[in-house]
Amino acid sequence: MKHRYGANCAGSFQALAFGEPLMIDDVEVTLFPAGHILGSAQVRMVYRGQRAVVTGDYKTHPDSTAQPFELVPCDLFVTEATFGLPVFQHPNPQDEIARLLASLAAQPDRTHVIGAYALGKAQRVIKLLREAGHDAPIYLHGAQEKLCTYYQQQGVDLGDLRKALDRDKESFKGHVVIAPPSALRDRWSRRLGDAVICQASGWMTIKQRAKQSGVELPLVISDHADWNELTETITATGAETIWVTHGREDALVHWCRQRSLQAEPLYLQGRDEDSSE
Repeated sequence: MKHRYGANCAGSFQALAFGEPLMIDDVEVTLFPAGHILGSAQVRMVYRGQRAVVTGDYKTHPDSTAQPFELVPCDLFVTEATFGLPVFQHPNPQDEIARLLASLAAQPDRTHVIGAYALGKAQRVIKLLREAGHDAPIYLHGAQEKLCTYYQQQGVDLGDLRKALDRDKESFKGHVVIAPPSALRDRWSRRLGDAVICQASGWMTIKQRAKQSGVELPLVISDHADWNELTETITATGAETIWVTHGREDALVHWCRQRSLQAEPLYLQGRDEDSSE
C-alpha cells in the first residue's frame, strides 16, 4: 500500500510520501505511519535540531489493513490518550473474532450484525474474519460500500462483499452484516429479524456501556493504542517532554511525571470521545 499526501506550502500543493522530508521555512516536516487506519500519519517536525512528533490517532498492534506504526525517536512527543487509563488493556483481536465465529457456529439461524465505523474499523473487522478463514459473503450497509471499495482498490483483499439493500431477511441468516453503529438502533437493523447485535470498539471493554447500547456480543477491537501501548511507546521514543491530548489526559500525565518526564495535558475543545472508535 503506497500513499502520498498533500502538503500546502506557500500556496502550493505538493505530494508527500511517508519518510520524505519537506522544508517549510526552517522546519523539516516528515510523515510516518501511525498504524491507526489506512494512510494515517504521524508528523515529525525538526527545527534547529529539536524533534517534535505529533501522533494523531495511532496503534502499534499489527493490522493488515493499515501501514504498520513506525516508532519515531524525538524530544517532544504529542500523544493521543483515547484509552489512557490502566483499565483499557485490549485483548488480542484474533481472540475477539474467534468469539464471533463461535457465536455464528452456535446460532446459524440468526444474523450477526456488527456495528463498525465505515472508515478503518469496518475493513479491519472484515479482514480479520477473512484471516480467520471466514470466506462466506459479508453483507454491507450502504454507508460502508464506498470505503470498502477504496480499500480493495488499494490492495486490501476483503473477499466477497455484497450489498444488504433489498434482500429478504431470511437470506441474512447465518451471515455477518456490517453497519454503522448508529444503524444498530434504527429501523434499518430491525429488518434483519432476530439478529445478534455486535459492536466492534475499544469501548466495549466497559460492559455496562455495551449493555446500555443493547449489544449482545461486544467485540473489543480498537484502532487506538491501549494503556500498555501508550506507555510503551512514550518510553521507546526517548522523549523527555510529553504532551497528552484527545482522551484521558490526566492519568497518562501522572504516569509520565512519576517517571520524571515533563508532561502536560492539551485539552482540545469539541472532540467527541467516540468520534473515531
